[in-house]
Amino acid sequence: MVDGLGISTTAGVFDAIVAGPPDGRPVLLLHGFPQSGLAWRRQIEALAAEGCRVVAPDQRGYSPGVRPERAEDYRIGLLVADAVAITDELGWAEFDLVGHDWGGAVAWWTASAHPDRLRTLTVVSTPHPGALGEALRTDDDQRARSRYMTDWRETPATERRLLADDAALLRSLYAGRVPQDAVEDYVRRLSRPGALTAALNWYRSGRPDGTIGVIEVPTLYVWSTEDTAFGAAPARETGRWVEGPYRFEVLPDVSHWIPEEAPEALNRLLLDHLRAHGTRNHHAPRAVEESGRP
Repeated sequence: MVDGLGISTTAGVFDAIVAGPPDGRPVLLLHGFPQSGLAWRRQIEALAAEGCRVVAPDQRGYSPGVRPERAEDYRIGLLVADAVAITDELGWAEFDLVGHDWGGAVAWWTASAHPDRLRTLTVVSTPHPGALGEALRTDDDQRARSRYMTDWRETPATERRLLADDAALLRSLYAGRVPQDAVEDYVRRLSRPGALTAALNWYRSGRPDGTIGVIEVPTLYVWSTEDTAFGAAPARETGRWVEGPYRFEVLPDVSHWIPEEAPEALNRLLLDHLRAHGTRNHHAPRAVEESGRP
């Protein structure tokens, strides 16, 4: 059974999708731009069916109850604090963390800052920030892919352009790879006053407060060959930033929108990862598994 839940924190009230038995293994799912917790609906179903307690919040700016106006209120440190505060409110001493797109970035930073809280980490699409930063310095392909981030930071008219003509440009971002009912839901949410600006403030918040380190928790990283945002260079280098058990999986001919475009493949990988690390053992020898490495 899937329910809605308001999760109260000091930052405000986060809307969330909740499913699975209350005493099940806790899993937190973090969505990216321009989506909501709905992006995980196929993963929510699969995880709940396996007895997990699944929570997929609408993150800061996407939940109307947590929508500050200033761009600096979307710094990565605050986004990490939100994830921790949500799990604190849920009473989760430890949990499995899954993130896609911007949610993946938050997941990497959370794993770096709070390894004691995570049983496992799964990141979809988004490379480790250290690997991405190196690629932005050295790889022309990744610099070209990331140019939109600069445009969205520096162009005040971005909101108008994305929402013009019945949100034609915003709709185009999903590239026909996201189910139409979900696209309509995302567009409806982001067309509300202040919602799209809040989502874009994730790009406008400035540089991170500190430096991210290597990841010690068991990590699954899933990348797809048709991802327009993240190229092969940072995907390949992400493994250098993980010291714990690491599995790198590549989905051929799949776009950036993996959770919705290839749910069966992602669900299989995610459930395998959780089963392989049913108990915490962060000090196990590092093991690397790779499939379809680009």
